[in-house]
Amino acid sequence: MTLLAALIALFTAAAISPGQNVGIDGLQGLGDTRHHVVAAESLDKRYELLVGLPEGYDSSADTEYPTIYILDGGELYPLLRSYHRYLRLGGEAPEMILVAISYGSSDYENGNDRSHDYTAPSDEREYWGGAEEFQDFLGSELLPFIESTYRSRSDRRIIFGQSIGGQFILYTALTQPTLFWGHIASNPALHRNLPFFLRLHAETPPADRGSHLYVGSGSEDDPRFREPAMEWISHWTGLKEKPWRLRAETLDGHSHFSAPPASFRRGILWLFADSAT
Repeated sequence: MTLLAALIALFTAAAISPGQNVGIDGLQGLGDTRHHVVAAESLDKRYELLVGLPEGYDSSADTEYPTIYILDGGELYPLLRSYHRYLRLGGEAPEMILVAISYGSSDYENGNDRSHDYTAPSDEREYWGGAEEFQDFLGSELLPFIESTYRSRSDRRIIFGQSIGGQFILYTALTQPTLFWGHIASNPALHRNLPFFLRLHAETPPADRGSHLYVGSGSEDDPRFREPAMEWISHWTGLKEKPWRLRAETLDGHSHFSAPPASFRRGILWLFADSAT
């Protein structure tokens, strides 16, 4: 049984109260992980949240933590949560809260609506174009829920996405650049609507509210994804005025599916090296 299948089986085998620890014996790399089901009133959908808490997390303490929101969380959370905890052993990453946003399934028929939620409109796909609605849900429902439930720093929100999840990262960075302090886009897939992403869609934020954007593109990514991503990188790195601090780089030797851990690590290292806190 795969780790994802084991998690899903665990969730469905018992009635889980909000915030219950869903760690699995023998998988200590997941640490203290809480599970919530969120009914998105604005979207008429439900999302599964996995919330990974720092070692020794104390809800009554004063310490607040940077929080990274992970798209496609049902697939990526087990990988990145364990990886982050491993990086912590070497002091390579700060303590953070990880929040995975999951559909509870990889299939559209069973509720996985990533192709709608994560994308700007496209003339080639009529079901693309739900990014604005999904972004509104994050800002009005999900972020307030996490920040009222956990000791999460509202001034250190980070969002991570891979492939069309990476498209959503760029969408948010262009349309609401201060909703998140940090943005990490891994192999962003812009192959059906690149022109949208070559334009600015919001005013440049004030310097004291400026955000950060990291873009990682695997050198071995599929050309249909790699070429538009490189065009995006060339366009935005060539502009003097940008709505965020930008770091874009090639991830040597990485393919479309091997890149997420590399983007996660390099993005986190850059974000916190570029910031005093």
